[in-house]
Amino acid sequence: MLTFKDYSYKRPDFDQVKTEFETLLDAFREANSLAQQEEVMGRLNQLRDDISTQGNLAFIRASINTKDTFYEEEKNYFDEIQPQFEELTTLFYKELVKSPYRKELEEKWGSQFFNLADYSIKAFSPEVIPLLQEENRLSSEYSRLVASAEIDFQGEQLTLAQIDPYTESVDRSIREEAVKAKFNFFADHEEKFDELYDKLVKTRHEIALKLGYKNFIDVGYLRMLRVDYSAEQVKVFREQVKKYVVPLATKLRKRQQERIGVDQLMFWDESLEFLTGNANPQGGPEWIIEQGKKMYKELSDETDEFFTFMNERELMDLEAKKGKEAGGYCTFIENYEAPFIFSNFNGTSADIDVLTHEAGHAFQVYMSRNIQIPEYIWPTHEAAEIHSMSMEFLTWPWMENFFGDQTEKYKFAHLSSGILFLPYGVAVDEFQHRIYEKPDMTPAERKDVWKELENTYLPHRNYGGHEYLNQGGVWQRQGHIYEDPFYYIDYTLAQICAFQFWKKSREDFDGAWADYVHLCKLGGSKSFTELVKEANLKSPFAEGSLESVVNEIENWLNEVDDQAL
Repeated sequence: MLTFKDYSYKRPDFDQVKTEFETLLDAFREANSLAQQEEVMGRLNQLRDDISTQGNLAFIRASINTKDTFYEEEKNYFDEIQPQFEELTTLFYKELVKSPYRKELEEKWGSQFFNLADYSIKAFSPEVIPLLQEENRLSSEYSRLVASAEIDFQGEQLTLAQIDPYTESVDRSIREEAVKAKFNFFADHEEKFDELYDKLVKTRHEIALKLGYKNFIDVGYLRMLRVDYSAEQVKVFREQVKKYVVPLATKLRKRQQERIGVDQLMFWDESLEFLTGNANPQGGPEWIIEQGKKMYKELSDETDEFFTFMNERELMDLEAKKGKEAGGYCTFIENYEAPFIFSNFNGTSADIDVLTHEAGHAFQVYMSRNIQIPEYIWPTHEAAEIHSMSMEFLTWPWMENFFGDQTEKYKFAHLSSGILFLPYGVAVDEFQHRIYEKPDMTPAERKDVWKELENTYLPHRNYGGHEYLNQGGVWQRQGHIYEDPFYYIDYTLAQICAFQFWKKSREDFDGAWADYVHLCKLGGSKSFTELVKEANLKSPFAEGSLESVVNEIENWLNEVDDQAL
């Protein structure tokens, strides 16, 4: 059995790939039967999988160790060729949508395949390839800068992930020192973060103009493949969060202030949930994985098979270490039909959230790995986040395995954090809309926009005397803003769906689990709102759906005596 370290990497020769792709494209165009065209499409898809597999291996290995010069160079190579490969894929899409066998192909594979192709065509032109290469280069530079953080703290040099446990200390002076040390890294590099974002915004605006759009917002929505909802619907959703969630979030912060015994809740207090300390896993990374094995074995036959597959093939890199990129992700290595989970375990409850969140992504892609259309392996981003966020709640019955007598602490903090996240999530989204509407803003003006949004969505937040944070710099820690524009409202839409799974699982666990597995097996074969319907959920855009689920959660939280935890 091959494990991840055995997966073979070889840099693809783009000229050779281009020749082979164009030959297959000619054959697709000239096919004189549906069967012939499908056979060629299969070969095209295999070629696309070959390239994606190598790109993923380079990306994963570079993110595990940003100091590995070989894979850093390979990642840079893919930053260069990815837009050129996108051009080839777009040529395929153009032939696909005008295929004489389109009706038959659509009957077999569904309309979503063609919707995705149409949107991809609209978001690309060969004319923007140099700009896309520049965008990739700048995004990678941001990742490397964040990964380079080595923060001097209490006699140690720590990464951003490694300092996070100190931000949850029951000692307020340590919390304050840790949060300030963390954001002093961003303050010390503020000019560079400003410069990178300024260049990214202007590059993306130029891409939009060359594609014939007024600004990058339209391109952002096309790239995110939002085929069944608009920026206007998102705006209405943000207003609903402002109306129904912000007041509850403010109440929860007030409860937290009283719970941890401070006269004013400061930014560095936000990560401490309880004076007795936050709920933390009762063991290290290897112990957590052992508990995960038991949990997924008991949850279902499907999850047992999946988690065994992940462990036997060493498809998880979980511990925080120097030189490792920040954050967590799940990706899929096509030719090995293998999900891969990347994280930065640091001894906090976030380690368990990763084990469930990223494993939710991995489980979905494992369940849909045999779909023969690459576009259907993953759903669009907001639908994909339903799998991850819902898995966090569907595994609640097993949280005692990880937290022991701190389980109730964990559940209260976990559910309330979902509510507290929503205002921040929509603030990040509105921030990007505002920035790309006026791409010529100065860095200071962008920070003013963030401060204004914080006053609207996070009115409780208090940064004390920290100059960088008071000037509106905290968003520079949010990698999505730099690397994946407009990828953030997705989490908030999915959170509303995940809350529904939380509610359903308490009423009928087996029914909720059956709906969840069905959703995972569908992959990306349907649009977001269609997938929501398939899972027997209400659309976050439907009138009353946000209000009803938030009320349910507020009632549950009100029944908990959090002062006693």
